[in-house]
Amino acid sequence: MADYSFGGNEEENAELRKLEIELAEDPDNFETWEKLVRGAEALEGGINRNSNPQAITTVRNGYDRFLAKFPLLFGYWKKYADLEFSIAGTEAAEMVYERGIASIPTSVDLWANYCAFKVETNHDSDVIRELFERGANCVGLDFLAHPFWDKYVEFEERLEAFDKIFGILGRVIHIPMHQYARYFERFRQLAQNRPVNELAPPETLSEFRAEVESAQLPPGSKSEAETERDLRMRLDTYHLEVFSKTQAETTKRWTYESEIKRPYFHVTELDEGQLANWRRYLDFEESEGSYSRITFLYERCLVTCAHYDEFWLRYARWMSAQAEKEEEVRNIYQRASTVFVPIAHPTVRLHYAYFEEMTDRVDIAKDIHYAILFALPNHVDTIVSLANISRRHGTVDDAIQVYKSYIESPECDVATKSALVAEWATLLWRVQGSPTEARTVFENNQQQYLDSPAFWTRYLLFELEQPTSPDTESTQYERIKGVVDGIQNKSNLPSEIVKDLVQSYMIYLLERGTKSAAKEYITLDREVHGPPSVSPTNKAKESGKAAEVIPQLPPVPDPAAAAYAYYQQQQLAASEGAAQPAQY
Repeated sequence: MADYSFGGNEEENAELRKLEIELAEDPDNFETWEKLVRGAEALEGGINRNSNPQAITTVRNGYDRFLAKFPLLFGYWKKYADLEFSIAGTEAAEMVYERGIASIPTSVDLWANYCAFKVETNHDSDVIRELFERGANCVGLDFLAHPFWDKYVEFEERLEAFDKIFGILGRVIHIPMHQYARYFERFRQLAQNRPVNELAPPETLSEFRAEVESAQLPPGSKSEAETERDLRMRLDTYHLEVFSKTQAETTKRWTYESEIKRPYFHVTELDEGQLANWRRYLDFEESEGSYSRITFLYERCLVTCAHYDEFWLRYARWMSAQAEKEEEVRNIYQRASTVFVPIAHPTVRLHYAYFEEMTDRVDIAKDIHYAILFALPNHVDTIVSLANISRRHGTVDDAIQVYKSYIESPECDVATKSALVAEWATLLWRVQGSPTEARTVFENNQQQYLDSPAFWTRYLLFELEQPTSPDTESTQYERIKGVVDGIQNKSNLPSEIVKDLVQSYMIYLLERGTKSAAKEYITLDREVHGPPSVSPTNKAKESGKAAEVIPQLPPVPDPAAAAYAYYQQQQLAASEGAAQPAQY
């Protein structure tokens, strides 16, 4: 927690302390973080270079922690950079911008703001141009990249560097984007006054020149000026073909771009329509086959959908299918696991562990599991996964030791322990091939986990899947029936789960039971699926309820006595002049 005892307005300090306490209790509350940052900015009437040093430290600390928590909020990087410029000058602001574009390199707005800031505060055109080129490599393919490209063109116009402007436009006209047409018009206007050798790549120029010269009859009959005129006409046709292709590619993508309602990050969830649109858009771009466009769209998608592990997993899977991209895949998993996907959704972290295991970094794979369990000590799937890794790179005993260590841990709750005991028994059965040892584990623990659906489901499944023969059929039937009796009469499972498990047993009776199985099946079917009046269990329950809550009904009156009472009431009403007779 920051130090708020540096003087100033004590009321402001108290409010910030209150917000810090709230964040300690709920560190994911976005609104509280926003209030903290705004409150720190407002200290002493607004932070500037003359503010108390401790107040300046406080606001920096607030921004640093906030943006470490939510690094995709490009607007706050811009605000932080502006604040640093007012406090410490150009270099400090640039450091914030650099941190911002490292955190969200696909933000067109952040790059445009950074480049505009550089233009206003730096006079070295080569340095500024280098920054624009970095930005072009990061956001140039964005469908809405026109604010960035406009800044770049505007910068070169200040320098009257028309050759540079023409070069920029020559790149932009190939990019499917929202405002492609106006860039093409500007390019075509400038092309009229540019040298021929700038109008197309060298190999394309050579091809077109050969076409023009071969069309001359007789060969060499036209002057150089006439040849250049014909060549320019051919190049103009070529540029129109480029325009048509870009227009077609833009139209294809407009189907998906027009459906994107929130192109930026926010903590609120996206509706299913938005998620479905991103899935379709990625399907389309992958079908087009351009590596650069596919990776850029994934990066855009993962700004908007940063908290959805489905898209991180899809990105990693797609990248792993590309040749020699191991480090790129690792980077995807690391970003998802360490920054964006909440720990409460550990699936992507488990996949990261499997990836590291695949690359022979088993210790790192295990450490990823331990990190998950540090935050989620009762996450069964992670414990099972850790046990399986230990078995794959060790022995069955190593896996069993993992289960035992967590079962004996004081942090492990009863539900988790019961699930782990079932997993332990299943391991002995399926991997070690010892159903006897597995059965012993189940039998020794059944009294401890009478409330556990996971334990009893696995126990019944274990017995149902044991192979039988004419010699063992009777014994196995008794074992299965014993488990079912325990489920029905000993366990404290919800009635719906009991029904489902008994239904599994009923299927066993039909598929593998003896000639008397049908009788037992019908009896169970009546008891489990019949109305309460024919179910012994339901009748017992209803009987208990009736004894508890239904009061004794009064005895039914004798008809003669009832008639006599009615007559007396009528006489009484008449004597009192009642408008209506009394009702019985």
